[in-house]
Amino acid sequence: MDLGLTGKRVLISGSTQGIGYAVAAAARREGASVIVNGRTPDRVSAATERLRREIDASGEVTGISADLTDPAQIDSLLDAVGAVDVLINNAGTFGLMDFTETTDADWQGQFDLNLMAGMRLSRRLLPPMLQRGWGRIVFIGTESAVDVPGDMIPYGTMKAASLALAAGLAKLTRGTEVTVNTVLGGPAYSDGVAATVEQIAAAQSMTVEQLKAGLVRDSSLLQRFIHPREIADLVVYLSSPLASATNGAALRADGGVLTTAY
Repeated sequence: MDLGLTGKRVLISGSTQGIGYAVAAAARREGASVIVNGRTPDRVSAATERLRREIDASGEVTGISADLTDPAQIDSLLDAVGAVDVLINNAGTFGLMDFTETTDADWQGQFDLNLMAGMRLSRRLLPPMLQRGWGRIVFIGTESAVDVPGDMIPYGTMKAASLALAAGLAKLTRGTEVTVNTVLGGPAYSDGVAATVEQIAAAQSMTVEQLKAGLVRDSSLLQRFIHPREIADLVVYLSSPLASATNGAALRADGGVLTTAY
C-alpha cells in the first residue's frame, strides 16, 4: 500500500535505536525524507548510515544530535531542520523506581524528556503546519500512561501528561488537515529492553527466551514482546494522508496488555 509519504519530511526524536529507529526505517521505506535525532553525533551518524545502507529509497536521510532536555539545543535543532511535515515525538526515558526512594531530580529528568521535549518540539512545529494546512504529529505513548505501574510512577505520570498534551493539541487543529495522535505502545523488545533482559537473565541463571516469555505471559494477549516495527507501522500510517480522519486519538499497539477499552 502506498501511504502517500513520498516527499514528506519526517522528524523523529530519539531515533538512533529502538522504536524511533524503526519509525525512521518505516518512513524511509514509504519514500519520506527522514531526520534522525539522538544525543550524540556518533550514534546519529551510525543510525543514518544504517538507514542508507539497509533501505534503498529515494528520500533523503539526515541526522542532527541534540539533547532534548535542553531548550536551547531544541531551538538549534529546529533552526537547522527547517520545515517539517511530520513530527514523531518518541524521545523518552524509563526505569523501575521505588516511589519512596525517588528524588526530585528523578522526577525532573522524567519531566524534561518525557513531557517537555515533545511539548517544545510541538510548540515550534505545529503553527507552521497549521499555516500550510497539512501536517502530522504523533506522540509515542505507552499503556503505562493509562495503567500506571507502581514501580514506574514517575514514568507513567509523565506519559499520562503527554497523552493529555496530545489531546489538547488536537483541538487546535479543528478544520485543518493537521492531526495530532498518540500511539499507546506495549512491551516492545527495543535495544534498551533487550540489554536489561539480558542482564536479568544472566543474574537469574535463565536463558533470555525463558525470561522474555515469563515477563509477558500473564499480562499480554499477544503472549510475546512486540517488535518495534509493529509499533512503527501504526505510527507511519498515522503520519500519512490516509489517516486524515483520525485525530485526537489514542490508538493501542500494546499487544493486548490493556484489557479494557480506552
